[in-house]
Amino acid sequence: VQLVESGGGSVQAGGSLRLSCAVSGFTYRGYCLGWFRQAPGKEREGVAKINHERATFYVDSVKGRFTISKDNAQNILYLQMNSVKPEDTAMYYCAAKAFRCNFGMVRSDFEYWGQGTQVTVSS
Repeated sequence: VQLVESGGGSVQAGGSLRLSCAVSGFTYRGYCLGWFRQAPGKEREGVAKINHERATFYVDSVKGRFTISKDNAQNILYLQMNSVKPEDTAMYYCAAKAFRCNFGMVRSDFEYWGQGTQVTVSS
C-alpha cells in the first residue's frame, strides 16, 4: 500500500489550496480514508474522513471550509481547503483504514500513512 500526498504550499489567509493523495495497492472494497495534520509541537489531529459509501466527517474547526472527496476512477483522495487561516498551518497526512470508519478520527485506527505535505498559511 502506498499513499503519496501532493499539493501543499504557501498561501495567504483567506485563500484556497487543494491537496491530493494518490492511493495504490489498497484493494479493500470497504475502506475509510482520512486527512490528518500536525503542527509543530502539537499532536497529530484528524481533519476529515470519507468512506466507501462517500459518507464524510469533518472536525468542527474545518467544517464549512474544507471538503474531502475521492476520485474512484483514478484512486485519488482530495482535500479542498478554502478560506484558510494561519492556524491551518501544518504538515498534512493522508491515511487509510480497511473495511469501515470507526467513530471519530483516532490516529491509531488508521493502518497506512503517506509521508505528508506541508501547508503554510500566512496572515
